[in-house]
Amino acid sequence: MTAAKMGAQALRWPPLLLVLLTVLLGHSPGATAQTQVCSVDKTSLQVQENANITEALVNISVPEGQQVTLGSSSTPSAFRILGNQLFLSVIPDYEENRMLEAHLECKRGDTVVTQLKVFVVVLDINDNAPEFPFSTKEQDVQEDTKVNSTVIPEAELQATDRDKDSTLFYTLQEVTPGAGSFFSLLGVNRPALRLDRALDFYKWQNMTFRLLVRDTREEHREPSHTATATLVLKVLPADLRPPWFLPCSYSDGSVCIQAQYQGAIPTGHTLLSPLILRPGPIYAVDGDRGINERVIYSIIGGNKDNTFAIDPDSGNLTMTKSVPSPATFLLLVKGEQADGARYSVTQVTVEARQANGSQPHFSQSLYRGTVAPGSGSGVAVQDAASPSQPLRIWAQDPEFPDLNSAITYQITNCSEFRMAGEMVLTATAIEQAGVFYAEVEANNTVTAGVATTVVEIRVSEPEPPSTGMPGSSTGGSVPIQDDQHFSIVDMAVLGGVLGALLLLALLGLAILIHKHYGHQLNCCSGKAAEPQPHGFDNQAFLGDQEANWAPAPSPGSGPKSVEVPPEPPSPGSPAPEPPSTESRDPGPLASAPESPVAARAVDSPSAVRSILTKERRPEGGYKAVWFGEDIGAEADVVVLNAPTADADGAGDSGSEDSGEEDAGQGWGPRGAPAPEDDSTYI
Repeated sequence: MTAAKMGAQALRWPPLLLVLLTVLLGHSPGATAQTQVCSVDKTSLQVQENANITEALVNISVPEGQQVTLGSSSTPSAFRILGNQLFLSVIPDYEENRMLEAHLECKRGDTVVTQLKVFVVVLDINDNAPEFPFSTKEQDVQEDTKVNSTVIPEAELQATDRDKDSTLFYTLQEVTPGAGSFFSLLGVNRPALRLDRALDFYKWQNMTFRLLVRDTREEHREPSHTATATLVLKVLPADLRPPWFLPCSYSDGSVCIQAQYQGAIPTGHTLLSPLILRPGPIYAVDGDRGINERVIYSIIGGNKDNTFAIDPDSGNLTMTKSVPSPATFLLLVKGEQADGARYSVTQVTVEARQANGSQPHFSQSLYRGTVAPGSGSGVAVQDAASPSQPLRIWAQDPEFPDLNSAITYQITNCSEFRMAGEMVLTATAIEQAGVFYAEVEANNTVTAGVATTVVEIRVSEPEPPSTGMPGSSTGGSVPIQDDQHFSIVDMAVLGGVLGALLLLALLGLAILIHKHYGHQLNCCSGKAAEPQPHGFDNQAFLGDQEANWAPAPSPGSGPKSVEVPPEPPSPGSPAPEPPSTESRDPGPLASAPESPVAARAVDSPSAVRSILTKERRPEGGYKAVWFGEDIGAEADVVVLNAPTADADGAGDSGSEDSGEEDAGQGWGPRGAPAPEDDSTYI
């Protein structure tokens, strides 16, 4: 092809091809204006994500008479052209767009002369936290799940990270204390949940964990991102335990040692109601309380002659026939789950005994009831302790509680009242207020045992309910009642009288204390009492010797002495000579104690000797004091009375040989003074 023909056809070729053809044919680019094209200094470059790039990405060379624009195929809103430079208009994000493209078009007028492409590669950095597909995950776990089995697979717990080539590290943290010993992760990069220990529904029904994921191995490395999710594991009960008869006691927290039952029946009688057993009725529950399967009862052994029957649903044990003679039944009762999966057996011991002579027993020896006057016949007596409840008289047979229903009641000595079962009713109209004492007899119609108790029945008006202070109101005014018994003035006067009586009582008490114990208070205060000029009150100690009134020494500091300050004798009382113990016949009282010599003959020398105190009583006679040798020969003993003038006179005129009277009236067991004796004993 000649050059002329090629030039003619080139006019019809696109401008870009024209440029290429010009280059291939070796024509100079600057030969004509039509052969000039746009160019850039870089066609590709890399930028880091999240970088805010403000400088120009590339420089564009634009021939004269041409303009450069962004083509429609450029990444939307990513670039802008200012002058002859290309700039980035967005902050690059690797997770949104990994490569940005700028399509440049150089035009002369509306004709595109040159098209250029600039590629911007976005580099990834660790700027995203991992994410779980859930925030809280609940998982049911069977109680009998085998140890080392996977409870939740890895695919359900994996987190994702939008960062390129990110490796995630998992940690399981316990929220429920102690739950960490039951579960663990399969590996630090494998979040499958594994069971490490056998479960117990009754100890651990719910366990909560926190699952943490990190995109770096080291916790404090920068940058590092974490995420957490919550795992809630609910333990479901498994059928692992048989039924348990109640009451039972746990031996190790999971195995319950069940009860055995005992009961008694009377010979020759068939009880129609279920037997009353100890410690309670036959009752079993599913050992797996979370499942709580229904229990069915049956007798599988020991039921001689089919004497007993058991209700399969309730477990009530009844008699089908009587037992003619005493015998013991050892019944084996089976409690089986309704689904037949598990069962257990217990023993019921029933003794058939002779019932003759078994006595009922009342819980109280005296019952109290009330009834309003004017009550007609058939009115129930109310319980005095709970006036709103009827009084019930109830007895039971301690040997055969099943026979309680066979006990009948009647009143034996009071025609005004009668028994209706366990309730007390009026037999006639009760008109007048008063108190009735009725004897209630309980008769066991099976054993013929009889017991009685007493009922105190007061016929009185019931107490009106309290309405508060007069004139007070709640939501309205309440007028003062016309039947008010006492006014405020009456109550004030009564209070004043009671206060005066209390004051007089206190004064009298103070005088009595001073009269009877004032000398003791003086002794305790360390003041020596002055000897009385009129002689001694206790005539048995009247003599030439003077009593030692010095304060008693402390124990172990010297001779022991016992002292009591005397009361002044009554005026005109003679002072007879002290009687001789050899010539006195003290009566039976003298035969009780032993002399110190006799005491030594019986007891060891170091033993404490018994003491018999004899003092003159107001009605006559005297009391002597014996001490053992270990007390000390130099001990001073003073025994004084504080009788009135009449008592002193009676004592002086009485016979000294009245020891028998003293022993019979003024002394208790073992020679102890009678409580009513007004003497002072040392």
